[in-house]
Amino acid sequence: MKGGKVLIDGDVIAYRAAYSCQKDFSDSAARKVDELMGGILEKTCDFIHSSSYEVFLTGKNNFRHDIAKTVPYKGNRSDREKPIHLGFCRDYLVINYGATLAEGEEADDRISIRATELGEDTIIVSVDKDFHQVPCWQYNFLKDEWKKVDEFEGLKFFYSQILSGDVADNIIGLYRIGPVKAKKMLEGCTTEKDMWDVCVKAYEGEERPLENARLAWLRRYDGQMWEPPE
Repeated sequence: MKGGKVLIDGDVIAYRAAYSCQKDFSDSAARKVDELMGGILEKTCDFIHSSSYEVFLTGKNNFRHDIAKTVPYKGNRSDREKPIHLGFCRDYLVINYGATLAEGEEADDRISIRATELGEDTIIVSVDKDFHQVPCWQYNFLKDEWKKVDEFEGLKFFYSQILSGDVADNIIGLYRIGPVKAKKMLEGCTTEKDMWDVCVKAYEGEERPLENARLAWLRRYDGQMWEPPE
């Protein structure tokens, strides 16, 4: 493939590098960042025959905290201790790899917006399954796995998130409905409106599925707030 661009989830890089060097000095964390980035760029840039890449980090504030009414967004992470060298790794990515900070939203949103601008030949590099709603190439660098998501497949994944919720982000789904059952509930849907109707019926109203949707949706343009299909 030619003409694509690599978009890298810097949050994952920073956390993995920092956790791997908890008992070491910061120079060990720097080497780990370089190791991870080097492996990613070797794989992905060779795939697109280009050295064009961008790195994104989550900055301050997140609009989702104001949307979450059922339970606090990512409230299950509040007591989790951050790795010692996390700040150093983030700064290292900014200084050495040109990483940009997402303000008021997550790095995931900036990556999704950029992928939408660039088109489906883009490669998103992460281990975060949330990107499976974005139509483009996906590369999981830990598993060395590639995946190409088309638009309708991405929508189905997103609506399954509305139904099942997301334990990692503290988004509460339907009782005893996981990803497999959620996917089955959407079988037979041929339009986005069909999928939204399934969600509204399952929750017996629009309030809960609308909250989940706005929490789970990765923005496609600046300032976007997700709205149900008409």
